[in-house]
Amino acid sequence: MYFESDKEAIRFCEYLFQINKKLELHWKNNKEWGNHLQLDYQVPGNDLMETIAEAMVGVFVSHRLTDMLDAIIKDYYYYSNPDEVERIMDLSYRIVTGDVDDSQIIRNNKDPCRLLYSLFSANIKHSGAVHFDSIVNFQSKVFKDQLAHYVGLAIDEFKLEEDHQAFIDMLRNHIGQRKSMFHTVHVLQGEPFSFYRPDGKRFSRIELRRLMQEEPLYMVGLDEDEWNLAPLIAMCPETIYIYGDSPSDAKTLTVINVFQERVTFEPKKRFPFPYQLTHK
Repeated sequence: MYFESDKEAIRFCEYLFQINKKLELHWKNNKEWGNHLQLDYQVPGNDLMETIAEAMVGVFVSHRLTDMLDAIIKDYYYYSNPDEVERIMDLSYRIVTGDVDDSQIIRNNKDPCRLLYSLFSANIKHSGAVHFDSIVNFQSKVFKDQLAHYVGLAIDEFKLEEDHQAFIDMLRNHIGQRKSMFHTVHVLQGEPFSFYRPDGKRFSRIELRRLMQEEPLYMVGLDEDEWNLAPLIAMCPETIYIYGDSPSDAKTLTVINVFQERVTFEPKKRFPFPYQLTHK
């Protein structure tokens, strides 16, 4: 096997021995091809092929993936703003490597690293000498095409995030210009949220509907049948306490992003009106 980069050759050896320690490796320099690695092994041939292919995938992800993604973002999709490129790069990398929530769904249950593995594996099986740089530079078009598809998905996610942030900013500006109708509101996580006054009395659906009708929610893009964020926008409380066991709940995070320092999240066990938990 040949690697032009010293760092990539070292990384390959690290991956190799992490996967399989029953290998003996000989390393010398080749003037034409760079680092020449030869393996002596006491493992079945197929196991060795798999080990080498997996190690090469690891080297690619560590040293080549970000550069390839960067080129696709700039040359294929024509993004040049550094902040946008960085954010799309982060999303793309996480989608490809599976580090983002729902990445399997986003990728339609496909794993691009398996395609990369197949590419290296085929070359290892049919070549006496394996040139890492040649494979990456001249035989990876199908993989690059697949990466371009995933970068496109990342751009879609990026645009959704931009739209969501613009929506959040608009709501922040809206509540910043309004006078609070309530000093404190207690919120209990659920489907939908439940809302309570400081004395423990729960807001009825009729009361919430009336409050929401008095506030032109359509002007800030909220539907009158939205029962989580819209009631709070209508009430515009100075202080919000949210109780529950899911601090990462999407609806909760949206409320926190909009109302910011006005919001305190507490575990459900600290809900101050326990009677209400059994008499909803």
